[in-house]
Amino acid sequence: MIDEMDRKLLRVLQAEGRITNQELASRCAISPSACLDRMRRLKERGYISGYAALLDPEKLDQSFLVFVEVVLDRTTGDVFRRFSAAVAERPEILECHMVAGGFDYLLKLRLKDMAAYRKFLVDVLAEIPGVRETRTYAVMDEVKSTTALPI
Repeated sequence: MIDEMDRKLLRVLQAEGRITNQELASRCAISPSACLDRMRRLKERGYISGYAALLDPEKLDQSFLVFVEVVLDRTTGDVFRRFSAAVAERPEILECHMVAGGFDYLLKLRLKDMAAYRKFLVDVLAEIPGVRETRTYAVMDEVKSTTALPI
């Protein structure tokens, strides 16, 4: 279990992942050694799973954002495993979620443009064994996108 100070540390860290221990301690009004101990404990207990830089998709020519619903032809363990393995290899797929409802998986992809997505759809996604049907949703405006958890 974590206390309010741990939550405060995590909120600041989510907003500024490269903050120094000294600055983090100062913002949370604790000593640097106490801050370091708490951060070590949060990492050891798995509250902090890693650190990453957030990149600008437009500057990297990856501004086309698309969501894809995937329906499999069968919902058996072997089909799920093959699909998951194929998806895990594709860098264009940022997220893949198995969902309950009218389809089996929801994918989030970043690519250069619609032409790149069409090529991906035909050459990659449609070729994965077990994929029966897809529905594509091209994003027109990214209203909110965050990695921060509400803690």
